[in-house]
Amino acid sequence: MGPDERELTVTNLGAIDPLGLGYFAVEWAIRIIMLVVVPFRRSPEAARGWLLLVFFLPIPALVLYLIIGRPTYPRWRRRRFDAAQDLLARASREIKHSQHCCRPDLPERFLPAALLIEQLGQFPTLGSNSVEFLSDYDGMVDRLVADIENAADHIHILMYMFADDLTGGRVVDALLRAAERGVACRVLIDALGSRPWARRLRRRLASGGVEIERALPVTFFQRRSTRVDLRNHRKIVIIDGRYGYIGSQNLIAAEFSPGLVNSELVARTSGPVVLEFQAVFVADWFLETGRVLDSPALFPHHHPRAGAVAQLLPSGPDYPISGAERLIVALVHGARHRIAITTPYFIPDEALLKALQTAVLRGVEVRLILSRIADHPLVGLAQRSYYDELLRAGVAIHLFDDGFLHAKHLTIDDEIAVIGSSNIDIRSFLLNGEASLIIYDRTATAGLQAEQALNIARGERLAPEQWSQRPLLAKTVENVARLLSPLL
Repeated sequence: MGPDERELTVTNLGAIDPLGLGYFAVEWAIRIIMLVVVPFRRSPEAARGWLLLVFFLPIPALVLYLIIGRPTYPRWRRRRFDAAQDLLARASREIKHSQHCCRPDLPERFLPAALLIEQLGQFPTLGSNSVEFLSDYDGMVDRLVADIENAADHIHILMYMFADDLTGGRVVDALLRAAERGVACRVLIDALGSRPWARRLRRRLASGGVEIERALPVTFFQRRSTRVDLRNHRKIVIIDGRYGYIGSQNLIAAEFSPGLVNSELVARTSGPVVLEFQAVFVADWFLETGRVLDSPALFPHHHPRAGAVAQLLPSGPDYPISGAERLIVALVHGARHRIAITTPYFIPDEALLKALQTAVLRGVEVRLILSRIADHPLVGLAQRSYYDELLRAGVAIHLFDDGFLHAKHLTIDDEIAVIGSSNIDIRSFLLNGEASLIIYDRTATAGLQAEQALNIARGERLAPEQWSQRPLLAKTVENVARLLSPLL
């Protein structure tokens, strides 16, 4: 090597930027470490999404992973959840004992689902219930306000979004009137879902004698901070331990999202199953406040009567098993004739996707009733990426056109109905606290099927040949969104 060549080599080595080299090394160190860490105790779909993000954007992906990458609560909350589970178990035992006369003899075909749900959520099946479905948005609020006006002992509200607008304000006014006449009123709102209104809501309610607390407060760098994306998404109301509300509707105006009008469905129930609603509220109240509600009036005795058999399934990241997902997959596998699922967000995992495809192969009629428009564009893109394979499998997809379909329910054959707060997506399965009411009753199922038929009539069925002809760019964008769907 001549002098000129040696001089050129030294010059090139000297031109290397140490800062750039260090950044390059850090990026690859992150990729290698995350390749080991991410797949641990995680589904292949979720691992794939995280690793894809890590490969292209290692440093932002690491920051995001540290914030929302592990669906677990801090140790102090897990300890309190263990205590809350003890409360749930005790409440379940008391319900079984006090409502023994309302324990039904289920037909054998329902037993696998009922036993699974009891194992996942601790609650038994209870008979002697009545269920009424409320699809009129303002009509549901009217009915709730009327029940609050007639309350004699207590009112408990657990709500993801509770706004102090014209709609939520009507409920606030009714609560203040109830508190004034001596009714114990307690409200638990999700700290993030209700954040825009929380301060004013707290001021109005607390000044009138209504207890109000926030679930999962959003704090950073504090001893009791929790992950911002782990939310309490439940929507439950209990009045005097005798009447309950559960479903998709928040206490907020139907058109709170600009350009969208929400279409909802709520089940108003009466009977022993309301005590299971109560147990969930008592446990969640304890989780957030450390205070145990133990008045005998919270769990009144219900007398046997003709009515539907039902049970409640609470689920969430505190639970060791994804209850909502297991429930739906089990019901799909057990279906013999027809399945109809209504949900605003449909991003299934592999188990549910295969279960639906297999159901069609068994001769089961499978219908999905989904909203054509989405309030979250990326979620809408990911959802549409599943349509092709579902249509090819023979699943009927109906797209709702009359606003934003936010209702969440399903029917199995003509015998089982499920309604609650859970969507069909990874967030509801793994990250949110949810509650689902399962009803084993032909009359209730027929009522829910009637609501599904109305939603089908307010949209159109997606034609496979038309869907397959959409532009290549649309297909590409949808499939990229699908790769990231486990992160949504």
